[in-house]
Amino acid sequence: MFRKILFGAVSLVAMAVGAAQAEDLKEFRIGLIGGENEADRLRNFQCLVDQLPSVLGVEKVSLFPAADYDGTIQGLLGGTLDYAELGASGYAKIYLQNDKAVEPILTTVQTDGATGYYSIMVARKDSGIKSLADLKGKKLGFADPDSTSGYLIPVTSLPADLGNTPVKDYFGETGFGGGHENLVLEVLKGTFAAGTTWGSGVGEFSEGYTSGNLRKMVDKGILDMDDLVEIWKSPLIPNGPIVVRTTLDADIKTKFKDFMLKLPETDAACFSAIQGGDFKSFTEVTPEFYAPIIAARKAQIGG
Repeated sequence: MFRKILFGAVSLVAMAVGAAQAEDLKEFRIGLIGGENEADRLRNFQCLVDQLPSVLGVEKVSLFPAADYDGTIQGLLGGTLDYAELGASGYAKIYLQNDKAVEPILTTVQTDGATGYYSIMVARKDSGIKSLADLKGKKLGFADPDSTSGYLIPVTSLPADLGNTPVKDYFGETGFGGGHENLVLEVLKGTFAAGTTWGSGVGEFSEGYTSGNLRKMVDKGILDMDDLVEIWKSPLIPNGPIVVRTTLDADIKTKFKDFMLKLPETDAACFSAIQGGDFKSFTEVTPEFYAPIIAARKAQIGG
């Protein structure tokens, strides 16, 4: 009798789990990290809202724009988002808190074949600032505490170019701009003497490079590169990952990954819109690809 009750209880639990999974698959939830105007983010990802329901066999695809990086990170940690595109440091934050929460499956390939990009420090051209030496004692802006290029890499890589001086000791003050786009606008306003953002480092600085925040701002008509000068460029940073919720249905994962891998060929305009510039393709990645960033974040910031 006890065995029948036990097996019955187990069956009910299994049914409940199955029902929850089935219900979850009715909606595919996309997280959009902060750092860019919300209306622009929603517009850029609308092509996925239109195409993914039939591809994945779900009733709808919903977009969840966050005010900052951490909003999306917390959604992924809490299991309320199914897919997002993160910077490497954002992924590292998730990994250090729960390495089973998400799976990195893809990253972008630059037009030159590289799977990395750069942190780029810019200042107003008319400021007279031309080098790091000119910035000593001045105010430096970062994009977001969870940004790889906008914070983690500058604070870990800059000291070597500052005579082995920590960032906090070299600059008079530091602060955050509230995302990459706003950070550049704050540099132009004079809030910061210089600020760190990101770009492919491929192509011409005068065009905002081939991809990245500067290129997106140029394409939107809110930035004239003639107003900026490049002060510093980091070592190559691993391109951020496309991540999916680990507990997502395996069939959905496969369909989604296949769709994204083919996207540069099947819908180049959509691929360019969601990535923000010119890229060659996607390529597969695993957590090992981000091991150096995970180690850097753990040492510099912690979990």
